[in-house]
Amino acid sequence: MHLLNLGILAHVDAGKTSLTERLLHAVGAIDEIGSVDAGNTRTDTLALERRRGITIKSAVVSFPLDGRTVNLIDTPGHPDFIAEVERVLGVLDGVVLVVSAVEGVQAQTRVLMRTLRRLRIPTLLFVNKIDRRGARHDEVLRAVRDRLTPAIVPMGTTGRLGTRDARFTPGPDPAAALDVLADHDDALLSAYLADPERAVTGDRLRAALAEQTRRALVHPVYFGSAITGAGVDALLSGVRDLLPTADGDPDGPVSGTVFKVERGPAGEKVAYARMFSGTLRARDRVQYGDARGAGRVTAISVFDSGTVVRRDAVPAGRIAKLWGLTDVRIGDAVGAPRAGGQRFFAPPTLETVVVPGPGTDRRALHVALTQLAEQDPLIDLRHDEVRQETAVSLYGEVQKEVVQATLADEYGVDVTFRETTPLCVERPVGTGAAVEFNKKDANPFLATVGLRVDPAPVGSGVDFRMEVELGAMPYAFFKAVEDSVRETLRQGLYGWQVTDCTVTMTHSGYSPRQSHAHQGFDKSMSSTGADFRGLTPLVLIEALRRAGTRVHEPLHRFRLEAPVDTLGALLPALAALGAVPRTTATRGDTGVLEGTVPAARVHELEQRLPGLTRGEGELKSAFEQYAPVTHGAVPCRPRTDHNPLNRKEYLLNVTRRVGG
Repeated sequence: MHLLNLGILAHVDAGKTSLTERLLHAVGAIDEIGSVDAGNTRTDTLALERRRGITIKSAVVSFPLDGRTVNLIDTPGHPDFIAEVERVLGVLDGVVLVVSAVEGVQAQTRVLMRTLRRLRIPTLLFVNKIDRRGARHDEVLRAVRDRLTPAIVPMGTTGRLGTRDARFTPGPDPAAALDVLADHDDALLSAYLADPERAVTGDRLRAALAEQTRRALVHPVYFGSAITGAGVDALLSGVRDLLPTADGDPDGPVSGTVFKVERGPAGEKVAYARMFSGTLRARDRVQYGDARGAGRVTAISVFDSGTVVRRDAVPAGRIAKLWGLTDVRIGDAVGAPRAGGQRFFAPPTLETVVVPGPGTDRRALHVALTQLAEQDPLIDLRHDEVRQETAVSLYGEVQKEVVQATLADEYGVDVTFRETTPLCVERPVGTGAAVEFNKKDANPFLATVGLRVDPAPVGSGVDFRMEVELGAMPYAFFKAVEDSVRETLRQGLYGWQVTDCTVTMTHSGYSPRQSHAHQGFDKSMSSTGADFRGLTPLVLIEALRRAGTRVHEPLHRFRLEAPVDTLGALLPALAALGAVPRTTATRGDTGVLEGTVPAARVHELEQRLPGLTRGEGELKSAFEQYAPVTHGAVPCRPRTDHNPLNRKEYLLNVTRRVGG
C-alpha cells in the first residue's frame, strides 16, 4: 500500500483546521464538515482547543486517496506552540503550507517556509480564504515570491475573489511553469531552446513539475477556500500526483521516531511513532531512547479512513499509537536510532515561576507538571529545592494561559504565575582550562579531570571532544564526564544555559578497582562514576571562569503597520521598550516599521499598541537572535544545582566535607 504522511502547516488563523475538515469531507472520510467556531472539528479534540478555537496539540487523521493512504497531521499555527510543529517535521513526507488570501504572508509563514526549505521537505502552498472580502491574488503571489521563495509554480487562475462564488480554475501557465522548472533542468531548457513550439509538451512539463516538487526544488501554488470547497479538488490532485510516498523497508531492522506522547484513560502512556524501517509487532520487546529503556509493546493502533483501528503490527512508512513503553519520551528512537535530532526552531525564550493556588497540593502539582513536560519537553521544568519553586519555559503569554487552563481542567490544580522573564544564554568570551588530579591537593574525588572551554560559532550548541586516549580508563568514566559537562552547562557563571562552545577533555586518570583480602570491592580505594560526576562540575566551572562568559538576551524581529499619523507617538514608545527600528516606509496612509525588540517586551508592546494606534496597528514578531546585554546590570538567574561556583558549599552538598 502506498502511504503519504502529510503535514498541514500555517500561521495562526490561516485556516489549517478548516482545510483539514474540507479535505476529509472531499474524500468521503467524514459526512459532515466540522467548524472551528462550533468546536466540533475532528483534529481539535481537546476541550481547551474547542473553547479557544486554536490548535494546541498536533493531531493525526487518515483518509484514502486513489489507492494511497494519507496520514494527515494538523499542527498548531500559533507561534507559542511551535514546539509541536518541530516534533512533527521529522516524520513527514510532504507538507501543505496554508497562506491566507486576505492577510497574505505572515511572520510565522516565513519561519515555517524557511525551515521547510532547509529540510528539503516537499511543499505545496494553498492560498486559502479566496471567498473572503479583501482576498487578493497577484499581491499574494508577489509576496510569496519576495518573502518565501521565488521557486513557485501557480497552478491555475482565480475569479470572483472576495465573494461566496470565488473559484479556482486549475491549469498552470506553461510558459511561467517552464521558466521556473528550467532553472533546475538543463535538458528541459535545451529542448525548449532547440524547438520552442513542439519540444516541451504538457506531459513533459507535468513530469518535470512532479520530479522537482518531490525534490523540494519548486513549490506549486493553489488558491481556494476551505469553507466553500473551491480549489480543494485541485489541491488533492496535487497531493496525489506531486508529493512523494513514504519509503522504508518493512523487512529491515525496526526503526521509528516518537513525535507525540499522551496519557490514556487509565493514565498509561501512549506514544505516537512514525516507522521508517522494519515491522513492529504487538508483544515485541524493543529498545527505545538510545537504549535508555526497553519495553514490550502491548498494543498497536494505526490510522485508517478517519478512524483509529487496532492492528497486530505496523510496517515501515506508517504512523502508529504504541502502548507499553512506560518510560518513553518525545524524540525517542524506537529500535535502531536514526541520524538527526537537530533543532529546527529557536528554543523558548521566556520563563515563569508557577505559584500554587490556596490549598493546592504541591505533590499533585508536581505530578501534573511532570506529565505536561512529558507531552511538551520544551516546557523544561526547573525545580529549585531551596526556594521550593518550579519554573517553566515558554514561547509566549498564550502558552502560559493554556498551561494554567490545562492544569485546572485536566488535573484539578489551581495555579497562577509570576511575571514572565526572558530566558538568556551565556556564551564563552575566550578560552579557559582547568584540571584537578587524583589524590592531589584538596581534591576529595578519586578522579583526574582536565577540561578546556573554547568559543564555537553561534548556533553550534555544545560539542564535547577528547584529547586523551579513549582506552586510558573505563568508558563509563568518560561517559560520566561528558554527561556531567552537559548537565553543568545548564547553569553558567550567571546561572544561564551555556551554549556555542567546545569542551575538550585534556586530562584523565582513575584509581583501579581495589579489594581487601577475603573481601569484595572497596569503594573508598577505587574510582567510581560518582567520583567523575562529582569532580567535573568544579573543573568545568573553573575553566569557564578563566574563559569568561557574556550573557545574551533573546531579541525578536518585528514588523509593525500603523497609520502614518501615529508614528510620532509610536517611535518614543518603541524606544522606551528597547525596540530598535531598522527600516521605516510608508504605503499611502500606512507606515511600516521593521526592527528588533527584546523578547521580554513583546507582550507589553502588544498590549500598548491599540492605544497608540487607535486600534489600527498590526504587529508581527518572531525570534531572531540572541544579542549581548549591553544595558543595565547583567541579569542573573538563581541556581538550582549544588553551586560549583562556591567550592566549600558544593563539597558540603556533594560529599559532606570540604577537602581531601
